[in-house]
Amino acid sequence: MAIFEIEKGKAKRVRLSEFKLEKDLQKLVEENIEIIFNCRFIATEFSTGNIHSGRIDTLAISEDNNPVIIEYKKIASSDLINQSLYYLHWIRDHKGDFQVAVNKKFAKETAVDWSDIRVICLAPEYKKYDLHAVQVMGANIELWQYKIYENGILSIDEIYKRTNSVTHSDIEECSEKNPVMVEAGKKAAQTRKTATYTLEEHFENLDSNVLELFNAIRDYIISLDSSIEESPKKNYVAYKTSQNFLCMQTYRKKITLYLKLNADEIETIPKQGRDVKNIGHFGTGDFELTIKDLKDCFNPK
Repeated sequence: MAIFEIEKGKAKRVRLSEFKLEKDLQKLVEENIEIIFNCRFIATEFSTGNIHSGRIDTLAISEDNNPVIIEYKKIASSDLINQSLYYLHWIRDHKGDFQVAVNKKFAKETAVDWSDIRVICLAPEYKKYDLHAVQVMGANIELWQYKIYENGILSIDEIYKRTNSVTHSDIEECSEKNPVMVEAGKKAAQTRKTATYTLEEHFENLDSNVLELFNAIRDYIISLDSSIEESPKKNYVAYKTSQNFLCMQTYRKKITLYLKLNADEIETIPKQGRDVKNIGHFGTGDFELTIKDLKDCFNPK
């Protein structure tokens, strides 16, 4: 893809550049990690101990409090995939080490959500064999490609999005049980094997009116833009593009939305809303909106 810089009606082609050192790329990302990957920085060159003798390039935590590992390469290399897979297995077996690092960084105990672990690989390109290997492995590995241009422009694109699914063997394990246990087994297997939660877990205990409300809100959010992703978590459902913009938490008689809005900038706060910037809650976003009926959506005052 050709990139052009426009100045006074004239187009000038912007040439690709490169980082002199891999460490330059790493430092840039770490200093801007909240903007680039919407994460909070924890540590650089994090040691995995004498036995494993490794160093994780960047250790971070996502806005959903999930562990994040970032590995870099200045050139295309299959070692990047192998290292990332190695560190993914390491962190699953060393949750205590990560928790200590988090508490030390933020000077307070933070509840880490282990339902998901993000492993981000960042390189200028990937070989077709690497793409195929990641697809076959089915691990929580994301492949991101960067390009740096001579005018200082940096582009970062996700070229492989991880996917999770319940395996056939998971379902067969429950085949001899009664239907209720089979369904419960499927859900448990999905959470255990893939570290993901299902949308159904968030609406299975809702009464009929709130379920209708849930579906109406969900349909509206998803219809806003085709790039919106729906990500069920343990305590809420996150909706995101590059980062969460809304989190939906379900209760039997109501639905609570957390939006990334500054209450101080809202001219008239609806009666169902409140500022929760200094109030602990699940989900991301400092403005809370409680909805109990479809009428609340059309008559917020």
